[in-house]
Amino acid sequence: MTFILQLALIIAASKVAGQISVWLKQPAVLGELLVGVVLGPALLGWVSDTELIHIFSEIGVLLLMFLAGNETQLKVLKDNSRSATAVAAGGILFPLMFGALAGLAAGLTWNTSLFIGIVLSATSVSITVQTLKEMNQLQARESTAILGAAVLDDVLVVILLAFVLSLFGQASQSIWLVMGEKLLFFSTAIMLAWKVIPTILRWAERLQVTQPVVSIAVALGLLFAWYADFLGVAGIIGAFIAGLSIGQSEFRDRIERTVEPIAYSIFVPVFFTGIGLKVSFDGLQAYGVFIVLFTVLAVLTKWFGSAFGARVTGFNWLSSFCIGAGMISRGEVALILAATGSQAKWLTDELYTALILIIILSTLAAPPVLKLMFRHKDKMPVG
Repeated sequence: MTFILQLALIIAASKVAGQISVWLKQPAVLGELLVGVVLGPALLGWVSDTELIHIFSEIGVLLLMFLAGNETQLKVLKDNSRSATAVAAGGILFPLMFGALAGLAAGLTWNTSLFIGIVLSATSVSITVQTLKEMNQLQARESTAILGAAVLDDVLVVILLAFVLSLFGQASQSIWLVMGEKLLFFSTAIMLAWKVIPTILRWAERLQVTQPVVSIAVALGLLFAWYADFLGVAGIIGAFIAGLSIGQSEFRDRIERTVEPIAYSIFVPVFFTGIGLKVSFDGLQAYGVFIVLFTVLAVLTKWFGSAFGARVTGFNWLSSFCIGAGMISRGEVALILAATGSQAKWLTDELYTALILIIILSTLAAPPVLKLMFRHKDKMPVG
């Protein structure tokens, strides 16, 4: 029953913390992220990052991205594909270059410095999606560019990591195999989403059981997430593609109305809290300055690099900085990359923990910065 007690504590505390965050004129997701730090090993130690918490957290982020795909208009996503590509490129090149140079300046080895640059290049859009949803901005043109760029960012960073691992003899797969897996996933997933998912949902509607369409839709989202992970792509991208396909169908509103209460009442709060549970301050006294400086570097390079990519493809400067702010969050994608570096022995235990804190602190910075930028954008006169 320990897990049941912890689950009840997480759900209740995350909602209270979210409301406090709203009272302070910040996105509710910021409070939900911080409550994990308070409840977890970093402070009170009431909740542990157990396997069950991890499973609930995984389901939470997959449902979050599934719903984000369901609410995204495919035409708008296509119209912003050029901007998304430039945003992803700028958001990778700036953190990669400056992160690696900063690592070398801090006295780290070339391997470790390059790896830190790769980790800082990652983007996890799940935190941004929740913040945009709270602000009713998920349909904005800037938000669509963020979503497209984040999907592309994930693919490019994973390929970049595979290339670096191959270069230094750490990879179990060749770079060509990695690229082939990504190509296989996107080609088959897009074809299935286009041709197969609508047919399956129309078949499910004929079933004489409770909520057949919703159940099958969620199953498809989880199946796409598994397929993405199996081929080395983040599971959230698979869930997003499935949701995007369903969002173009006649079942869109029904699925959103049913899945959203389940996701946001149970699983999504566990995901946000789970990020905070990873924070630990043990043995980090010698890395305090390093953590502060690299957190600032992580935020600024992603923000400005992505904003530059948006600006050169036609967005004005304010909209560009809104898009850059939406790319700041690292979240689970960067955490996975950091674990890879630890396994490859490029990071000491202390440096690995410091990097985890940098990832989480930059993720915590994303919601307030994003809200501030969109607030300024909304105050601009139209025309």
